[in-house]
Amino acid sequence: MEENIKLKVIPLGGLGEIGKNMTAIEYDDEIIVIDCGIAFPDEDMYGVDLIIPEINYLLENEDKVKGLFITHGHEDHIGAIPFILKQLNMPIYGTKLTLGLVENKIREHGLLQTTKLHVVNPRDVIAFNHLSIEFIRTTHSIADACSLAIHTPVGILFHTGDFKVDHTPIDNQPMDLERISELAQAGILLLMSDSTNVERKGYTMSEKAIGDTFMKLFDRATGRIIVATFASNIHRMQQIIDASRAFNRKVAFSGRSMENISKVAMELGYLHIDDDMLININQINTVPENELTLIVTGSQGEPMGALARIAFSTHRQLKLQPNDLFIISASPIPGNDKLVGRVINQLYKKGAEVIYKDLESVHVSGHACQEELKLILRLTHPKFFMPVHGEYRHLVHHKNLAVSVGIPKDHIKVLETGQILELTNNSAKINGRVRTGAILVDGIGVGDVGNIVLRDRKMLAEGGMIIIVATIDKQSKELISEPYILTRGFVYVKEAEELMNNIKEIAKNELQMLLENDTNEIMVMKTRVKKSLERYLYEQTKRRPSIFPIIMEV
Repeated sequence: MEENIKLKVIPLGGLGEIGKNMTAIEYDDEIIVIDCGIAFPDEDMYGVDLIIPEINYLLENEDKVKGLFITHGHEDHIGAIPFILKQLNMPIYGTKLTLGLVENKIREHGLLQTTKLHVVNPRDVIAFNHLSIEFIRTTHSIADACSLAIHTPVGILFHTGDFKVDHTPIDNQPMDLERISELAQAGILLLMSDSTNVERKGYTMSEKAIGDTFMKLFDRATGRIIVATFASNIHRMQQIIDASRAFNRKVAFSGRSMENISKVAMELGYLHIDDDMLININQINTVPENELTLIVTGSQGEPMGALARIAFSTHRQLKLQPNDLFIISASPIPGNDKLVGRVINQLYKKGAEVIYKDLESVHVSGHACQEELKLILRLTHPKFFMPVHGEYRHLVHHKNLAVSVGIPKDHIKVLETGQILELTNNSAKINGRVRTGAILVDGIGVGDVGNIVLRDRKMLAEGGMIIIVATIDKQSKELISEPYILTRGFVYVKEAEELMNNIKEIAKNELQMLLENDTNEIMVMKTRVKKSLERYLYEQTKRRPSIFPIIMEV
């Protein structure tokens, strides 16, 4: 090993935020990328569909990038792949189910022919000149999740990915604690560990615990059972299918992501359902109500999710029936509480019975709580520790947790997205940063919506707009016609006739005065009209609509 070459860990997303997970590991002339996820927009990001990481650093070092290594198939880890591949084509490595979900995405974007997908199994090692990446089986709320051990000239990095320690997983594939222990014996230089649930004490319940609740609920149901859950939670789907089989119910899927993911999971052998049990959503009226289970999207209250469409009577195939039992088998992601509450309230208004997490144990998290996080810290006993995957407070809490199990405070590095952690075999320090950021995706536009557009959308949403159209004759220095006023989202014109007339008068007087004073520069006229109206409208209404004067000349 050359003494002056340092190993660099560069988070390009996922620190100080939930989602957008992406990390670059660099040594000499090699870079590997871990995960490539999206984040979801805040409420004030009007019209934005999703957010992806900025990858300027990777584009500047394109010749060094060896591949993209995916820990598991959740959107916050694979959602940005099609958008990033259009900028930087690189081979992708992941387990069978993970790449099955990735393949679906890149096919939709027409990238399947140009992308190299490499399926790996747990304990497989992908070796380059300096860096070798080992996949290690872990447990999470999606099958085929892996941690990564990155073998480097300065030591081993261990990246947990998203995980919980589930000793009784549905697929009977527990976390490979034996291999992690072997790596720890060899010596782990840096641990990067999932911080999502660090504020929760104790242990995360096993996914298997949900099965008993389903059996109890299915036993007392007299009509259709409609279960909303995350489309990616194949183990949860399996438990719903198993309970349906026990009570002789047919199963149908509703919602695009649910239909797509269940199809991939069945084709790859991760979801097991008898052929005579599975029916198409269009066939549900041929099955008695007490013999039907529906697995649907919309557990986060999304307006276009199947659950909300049933609740608000806009679903084409599914109309709410008096004996329906609704089970929401998910927790609201932070920020989605209102949306979920709105759907639950609407279902109750329609007379439905609704079971959700506050009433029964119908959901368990896929992330480790404090005791499991301590277990990983103890098991790996790393020289240095870097908390990942969480908002800034989560990272700090995880740091404190690490201190409580004996890791020296100065050996724990809490980074922000873009900062560079430089490592040798006996040192770790934050040294500089690379340019990072959030690229907004709106429809098919990637990055064409920026801060200025968002600011304008925010202003339009909060204050509405007024357009004033006037025509002037510069030669005769007079208005050709009365200004025409158009408003949207400000006031209802018919109920504010006096206000509209006053707006017209102010615009008219301002323009006439400017023309009489030989001020006929269009930009000056627009600015003066705008300022006069802003002043008047704020005095009269205490509102600040966006004002757009349009002045034409003949």
